[in-house]
Amino acid sequence: MRILLIEDDQQLCEALKLQLVHAGYQVDCVYHGADAAFYALQPVYDLMILDRMLPGLDGLSLLRMIRENGIRTPVILATALDDVRERIAGLDGGADDYIGKPYDVEELLARIRALVRRPAVLKKQESLRYGDLEYQVQNHELSVGGEMIRLSRREALLMEYFMQNPEKILARALLFGRVWGPDGQVEDGNLDTYIYYLRKHLRTLKSAVKIFTVHGVGYKLGKTS
Repeated sequence: MRILLIEDDQQLCEALKLQLVHAGYQVDCVYHGADAAFYALQPVYDLMILDRMLPGLDGLSLLRMIRENGIRTPVILATALDDVRERIAGLDGGADDYIGKPYDVEELLARIRALVRRPAVLKKQESLRYGDLEYQVQNHELSVGGEMIRLSRREALLMEYFMQNPEKILARALLFGRVWGPDGQVEDGNLDTYIYYLRKHLRTLKSAVKIFTVHGVGYKLGKTS
């Protein structure tokens, strides 16, 4: 699960990132509202933690902007402003939850767990099926019938995204963002390497599902027959 953490206090942001990573999440940090606008519009995040007070573009304006652009990623709005009107404005602006600052990290983790239990997010945590393939998200297990292969972490992130978007052409940049994050410092060939691994797993499982290359664009998960 990839989280976008938007917080202008860099020291706090990095400290929170360490604890969220320790809890099993992937985390990207952004410190400025204008920069956050770019990241928040990328369809690669499962949840955002958004500070209300940001330089450049305040959190509430950013929240409204991403909702107006059709981004439905769950958002926890964090603010030190102890005003019921602020909480109402945040929730009306599109936030899914609200937490006051300073907050306990355990409370934040509990709110994250509560959000991912909601039906709109829960579907990302269950098994995914397409054709003869079944993918267990939590265990990173790809199977056909009684045959099963456990995927590595990056293979799992890539396969999960394919299984969530079968028969859709997924651009290379989108796949990079999902697996390595928008700022991932990796060579272009790394994606092709992991596509090769997944194709090998599909052949091993004798699946009728295949990852097709869409030249000049990216890849697509589809059926061979």
